[in-house]
Parts: sequence; C-alpha cells; structure tokens
Amino acid sequence: MKYWVTLEGREREVDVQISPDGRVSAVTLDGAAVEVDAVGVPGGVSLRLGNRVFDVAIGGKPETLNVAAGAQRAVVAVQSERARAVAAKRGGGMAGAGSREVRSPMPGRVVKVLVAVGEDVAAQQPVVIVEAMKMENELRALIAGKVESLHVKAGDAVDGSTLLVRLTPLE
Repeated sequence: MKYWVTLEGREREVDVQISPDGRVSAVTLDGAAVEVDAVGVPGGVSLRLGNRVFDVAIGGKPETLNVAAGAQRAVVAVQSERARAVAAKRGGGMAGAGSREVRSPMPGRVVKVLVAVGEDVAAQQPVVIVEAMKMENELRALIAGKVESLHVKAGDAVDGSTLLVRLTPLE
C-alpha cells in the first residue's frame, strides 16, 4: 500500500508491503528500500530501522497524527492511495477536516495554552504544551488558520487523541 506522509511541510512517498501473515515485508521511502521491522504495540508501533529501535506513540486521525518517539514530537499527515484518489475526484488536497484539529498524542496534563480564540496561527506554530511522562511536548498547528475553539485549559488532564484546539483555515 502506498502512502504520502507530510512532516514539517515536506511530503514523502512511503510504500509498505505486507506479507500474508500480516507482517511488514518491505518498505520504500521515496523509491529507496528501507530496512525496517514493525510491530504493533498498544498506542503505537515499535520500529527497528537498521540497528536502532524506536517506540513510537501515535494518536489522532490520519489527516493529523500526533507522533512521539523519545523526546521527538511531531504532527504528521498521512494519506493513502485510496484517500488521495478520492480527494483528487473531489478536487481536494491533503488538508482535510482533521488537519484543522490539534489533538493530544498521548495521555498527559496541559501545561500551557499558547493561543487564544480568534488568534491567527501559522502552520507548525506551537499552540499547546502537554506534559507526559515528565516531558513537555509542544503540539503544533498543522495548517495556518484562525483559532476557532479551545477545548482545554492549563491544568486539564487529557487522554490520547483528546481534541485540544480547532482551527478555521486561512484563505
């Protein structure tokens, strides 16, 4: 299955081949083979890339996945071949309804809300800080937009995938 993954404004093509027993048998990134072993774990995936292992927490919808691996945090948009074909028929692109939402990638506590309702934000601008496992994680807007609504305040406990901020895209 082919996917297009957008991270920090850069789109990459990822092709994942699954064997009949359900394991990942081959992966290419922008056409180049990548040695990877992937095992699903609760809340994410454990990846072996070469000699390194990464436990990756994943939350949210494909349009706006919140991904955490160690101290690294990111908002990633993923679009499958099928979703891309449907969007092309409708004349739409990658930024679907989900890209308007900032969700918590894991359970934690809101340390600080960095934006206010009505404020304009840039793509990749930090909007909320969530503490999880004694680490503070800056969660960022995937798109440029106006803050439509805030769904949390400092001190709130949140679960993984909890809606934090909703944006209206800037036109």
